[in-house]
Amino acid sequence: MGKQKLKGIYLITDTQGQDRYSHVELADAAYRAGVQMVQYRAKDRSDRKALEEIREIAGLKSKGDHLLIVNDRPDLAKMGGADGVHLGQDDLSVSVAARLLGEEAIIGGTSANLEEAKKVEEAGADYVALGHIFETSTKEKEYAPRGITTLHKVRQEIDLPLVAIGGIRLENAPQVIDAGADILAVSSAICRAEDPQQAARKLVELFE
Repeated sequence: MGKQKLKGIYLITDTQGQDRYSHVELADAAYRAGVQMVQYRAKDRSDRKALEEIREIAGLKSKGDHLLIVNDRPDLAKMGGADGVHLGQDDLSVSVAARLLGEEAIIGGTSANLEEAKKVEEAGADYVALGHIFETSTKEKEYAPRGITTLHKVRQEIDLPLVAIGGIRLENAPQVIDAGADILAVSSAICRAEDPQQAARKLVELFE
């Protein structure tokens, strides 16, 4: 799965909103369901524990078919054998992460509006994430949901693969795809589901 083919469902692992499944179990369920991209996001982990889990998830993915992205930490991504890193507005620059991880690494950036999305694109990222699109309980937000209108506007101006994130569920996913999102980043819709693999599979089917 090359950089130019980034498309589909992008799971962001979460063990703070639920404690039935570990990061590794969630990633495994997602990969089995056909999810191509998984982001390991664990703010509450020590570096040692995080590295252990990243390496375990990296061992689950099929080479070429599945991708593992690490949130915020290019150093852990490199040591753990991940495929790339997702950077927030206040994290390391794309160029620094690229030097650390190499040309083949996938580097994504967060944006909340068109101006920030353009900055991410100009910085040389491989994808732009826009959000939050809808209300979400996964992360505390300081601003209102961006909505479908903003997503559509950004789509018109950005050439990179566009990731929509925030409050995306099976019920509202079709309108997000229709607005131009290449990738749907989801967390609670899979992580907090009774059966994460089944929930992931239903989302994957939207792109088939």
